[in-house]
Amino acid sequence: MDQIILEDIRVYANHGCMEEEEKIGSDYIVNLTVNTNLDVPAASDNLEEAVDYVDLLRIVEEEMAIRSKLLEHVGDRIVTRILNSMMTVSEVVVKVAKQNPPINGNIAAVTIVRKGRR
Repeated sequence: MDQIILEDIRVYANHGCMEEEEKIGSDYIVNLTVNTNLDVPAASDNLEEAVDYVDLLRIVEEEMAIRSKLLEHVGDRIVTRILNSMMTVSEVVVKVAKQNPPINGNIAAVTIVRKGRR
């Protein structure tokens, strides 16, 4: 299966269980991989027959803008929305990384990986 990968999408959002996370927000990095067949758009060179990268990015940005307590919930919404709106996508893998999470420890990020397929 072919893949389209959007790497290191940088987003500022207000996810988290703590009140200050809702008010202050944090930086996130999202990586998205979708499995699809690229044969038709590769041969036709026609955007209408392809999975549009702009649409993928828009979905990630819109879902990241909706506050959630858990990254798991955000990741699931991204996966579900892509599978429901892009019929040529057979599998989605999204990684959502919260930069500098407010936990007691020297840690760069906390990352969840959510997968979905039809």
